[in-house]
Amino acid sequence: MARVVVDVMLKPEILDPQGQAVANALPRLGVTDVSSVRIGRRIEIEFDGEPDLDRAREIADKLLANPVIEDYQVRVEAAAEVA
Repeated sequence: MARVVVDVMLKPEILDPQGQAVANALPRLGVTDVSSVRIGRRIEIEFDGEPDLDRAREIADKLLANPVIEDYQVRVEAAAEVA
């Protein structure tokens, strides 16, 4: 099986309230050297056979991301080796 990963993030100019909440909580944990946090989503799509990046981009563009406010990246994830 081939796995394609789609990472979806809000565009930089869009306010990220979840990221801001995490950034505001970090000092309470003693973390003071983080200036910004952005929250996103990771979606894994498994294809039978070879990964189809064009199909994955189509899925991301039409279903997984809102292109008005979000950017996405599509990549093939290397297969994990079995121990």
